[in-house]
Amino acid sequence: MIIDVKKFIAQEQGYWDELDGLLDEFESEPVAIGDMGKLKRLHYLYQRASADLARIMPFSSERLLKEHLGSLVSRAYGEIHETRSAIDIGLFLRNLFLNIPIVFQKHQFNFILSCLIFLSGSVFGGLAISLDPGAKEVLMPFNELLETPQERVTREEKVTTDRLQGRKSTFSSSLWVNNSRVSIMTIAFGITWGIGTLLFLFYNGIILGAVAVDYVSGGQTKFLLGWLLPHGVIEIPAILIAGQAGLVLGNAMIGWGDTTSMQQRLRRISPDILILSLAVVLMLSWAGFVEAFISQYHQPVIPYDVKIGFGALEWIVLVYYFYHRVLVSHGSQKKKNIDNKNS
Repeated sequence: MIIDVKKFIAQEQGYWDELDGLLDEFESEPVAIGDMGKLKRLHYLYQRASADLARIMPFSSERLLKEHLGSLVSRAYGEIHETRSAIDIGLFLRNLFLNIPIVFQKHQFNFILSCLIFLSGSVFGGLAISLDPGAKEVLMPFNELLETPQERVTREEKVTTDRLQGRKSTFSSSLWVNNSRVSIMTIAFGITWGIGTLLFLFYNGIILGAVAVDYVSGGQTKFLLGWLLPHGVIEIPAILIAGQAGLVLGNAMIGWGDTTSMQQRLRRISPDILILSLAVVLMLSWAGFVEAFISQYHQPVIPYDVKIGFGALEWIVLVYYFYHRVLVSHGSQKKKNIDNKNS
């Protein structure tokens, strides 16, 4: 095999340097499972460097180059095949925290579609209650919702004792298990080409729409906001993200405009599904905690304004977390445009 060594080095040097830098990063601070992009890039650069080493091996005059490539390939092999005895949980969570909004924004279209289906269900549920109050017995999932809003508010506001004393953790856990089961089913039913996911989103939207219209038309809007906002501003987006993940799975099953095999498509999106699923679990954990310790306590125990304010603060933090990269990027671009205009 005859190659132009100088041209070969010039062409491949950038890849070797990138591999060297990536290995330094892995060795100094191992990248957690969540950063699949870097892991895939490491594997690609390792394969390329191995092929380059094989091409340069016949050239006895390139001893230093062969030693350099051999060292890179050995380090990459050791990094890829290393089995660590202990997992750095803190590092894993930090990388997961950083990757969730990236993956979320990557599949933004599916999130918007998830929101539209959920909203359609809410409109349907609201219209059903408005046009046929008797549908309440069919649509409401809990017995306490079958009484009139005024009856429930009167009953709730008479309670001044801690009704969940000694069992808040148990109640919170039961909420988390129930909501997680619904969310996991919403994601898993993406395997039905997304149809099951759409039905779950629509059904959950129906319930919210029916409850909202029932309480608003009953003159209990403030109670509704104080009751739902503290946990709902996290729980509902978690369900929507579960729908997003299910639709990503459904798209991979269908494969519109994608000529690769279904197995390849599923393998490609599986890391993103995992990250979105973990995001849902974490969000539902927080929502369950808030519902047990805050949402179930009404005025005069906890004033409605305090609960509404707390929910609004959660919403601001949540939106900033998922969109802060977009906001920063937009702000930087706007500033750049202004600077260019002034110059």
